[in-house]
Amino acid sequence: MEKFDRKNHWESIYQTKQLNEVSWYEPTPETSLDFLKQFDVPKSAKIIDIGGGDSFLVDHLLDKGFQDITVLDISEAAIARAKKRLGDRAESVKWIVADASKFQPVEQYDFWHDRAAFHFLTDEKEVSNYLQTAQKSIKPSGVLVIGTFSEQGPKKCSGIEIKQYSEKTMTERLKNFFEKIQCITIDHKTPFDTIQNFVFCSFKKI
Repeated sequence: MEKFDRKNHWESIYQTKQLNEVSWYEPTPETSLDFLKQFDVPKSAKIIDIGGGDSFLVDHLLDKGFQDITVLDISEAAIARAKKRLGDRAESVKWIVADASKFQPVEQYDFWHDRAAFHFLTDEKEVSNYLQTAQKSIKPSGVLVIGTFSEQGPKKCSGIEIKQYSEKTMTERLKNFFEKIQCITIDHKTPFDTIQNFVFCSFKKI
C-alpha cells in the first residue's frame, strides 16, 4: 500500500481551495483568543500556532500587539497565503514550514496553540513525538492549548481520518507530560452551514 503523503495532500488543498472553501475557516477565532485572555498572556510572550496555515489567529494577535509570534504549518502554500494577506505585517512573524510531528524547535514558548492539527496525528509514534516536543519546548510556566474534533465531531477532515478526543481521553493521553487546567466543548459552524463539535483543553507542564 502506498504511504500517504501528508505534505502533498495539504499543499494541494491550499493550492486549490479558497480561504472560505475549507471547513476550518474562522474569521474571528474567539475560542483561541479567549484562552489567551483567560491566562492573561503578556504581549511579550512567545506564542506558537501549530498548524496555523492561513488561519486568522495571527492577524488578531498582531492587532492586539503581541510581539513574538511563530506560525508553523506543513504547507508552504498555506504560509505563503497568510504572508500575502498580511503584507508588510508578515515580517513581524516567524514562519516555519514543518510537520508538527517532526518539528524540532530552537526556542521555548510561553503559549503553544494547536487548533485541529493534533487530531491528524493517528500514529502513536507521531503523537508521542509531538507531545515530547511540546513538553521540551514549552517554558515551565507556559500553557498548552489543543483543540480537536470531539467524540461527537467528524471522523474525517479533508478526506483524512482523524483521531477524536474527549476531555477524558485527551487528559489521559497527555498525563505523562501535562496536567489539565480546563476543557470546553464548542460547536464550530463551517462555511457550508454544518456544525463540527470540538473539545479544547488547556494544560500546564508537570
